[in-house]
Amino acid sequence: MGAVISWAEHQCLYKIEEEHVSDLTDSSSYLQGVSSFYKAKRKAFWQEILSHFGGKSAELLSFDEIKKRLRLREEHYRGLQDIPVDRIVGSVGRYRDFTSTFLPKKDEMVERWSRIYAQTHSLGGLPPIEVYQVDDVYFVRDGNHRVSVARQIGAPTIQAYVTELPTGVDLEPGMSEKELEAAEAHALFLETTKLNTTRPHHQPIKLTEPSRYHELLGHIFLHASLLERERGEAVTTEEAAADWYDNIYRPAVTLIRKYNMLELFDERSEADLYLWMVDHLREVREAFGDEARSKRFSDAIVDFLTERKIPVPKDLLYERDPSVIVTETQAMKAVEANGNDTEHGAHHNEQETES
Repeated sequence: MGAVISWAEHQCLYKIEEEHVSDLTDSSSYLQGVSSFYKAKRKAFWQEILSHFGGKSAELLSFDEIKKRLRLREEHYRGLQDIPVDRIVGSVGRYRDFTSTFLPKKDEMVERWSRIYAQTHSLGGLPPIEVYQVDDVYFVRDGNHRVSVARQIGAPTIQAYVTELPTGVDLEPGMSEKELEAAEAHALFLETTKLNTTRPHHQPIKLTEPSRYHELLGHIFLHASLLERERGEAVTTEEAAADWYDNIYRPAVTLIRKYNMLELFDERSEADLYLWMVDHLREVREAFGDEARSKRFSDAIVDFLTERKIPVPKDLLYERDPSVIVTETQAMKAVEANGNDTEHGAHHNEQETES
């Protein structure tokens, strides 16, 4: 029994017969393209259905939205490159026409899609596409149908003229909305602190909870106040952020790595653990006041291990990292005083960090 074709497929095949295509090879490739297109479109239908049940978006990312959310401004032309097809995650203008894996959604795309499919089998091949690169992913500026066909035929790479928009934020294919919110908050943090400029090789400061970047900014604004008091002169946010990173954050991360603390925290980052240590020291100080024994990051790690009956490394007991004094309410006041963007509606635990 022959395969059943849809009315749209029938009309497309009828149109080919009417055109009296002289090149039988091209005609055959075009027919294969039509068949492949409708197979891909059916896959698109099921991908969108399954996305509703699986909670994972089947949509391409909008380049303009990502550019706005990540505050991307600079552009640098990188020339012609072979780029991985599976790292193309969005489009400038056609992000609603394809699924996240570039499966076509609309019947009216069949003719163009099929002609491009046929062209891939010709001696001339296809011209390079044009893309924007953000971190290690790409957004199509021109050539969406070519990417769609390339994915359907299993091409691992495609030639592209690449324009890069530099960012200190990590992007990966298949990111959830929560992960994109975290990337957006991270971008705001970097724009405010300028750590990418003052400390271009700094350890990534990635939080799994987007709202908590606000707390980190509070720490930095308070640190600026402390430096001004110490130096007797104005200190910029950039200067304070660099000093905070060198003298507070980086020593904490050094301890986290030295004692392999991330192995005890599933799906958490070093920045998450830094904030946990600050929270813990604040709670201890609230409970015991100036008599509190735990005043350093190393003390917080000792407390954590002791509470869970995990052996405490002897070296940890003799660490001499900077002491941390934490008080309530002041971090939020520092954020408000600096007019910081509160667009994320964060829940804030107000803190002061002092070395």
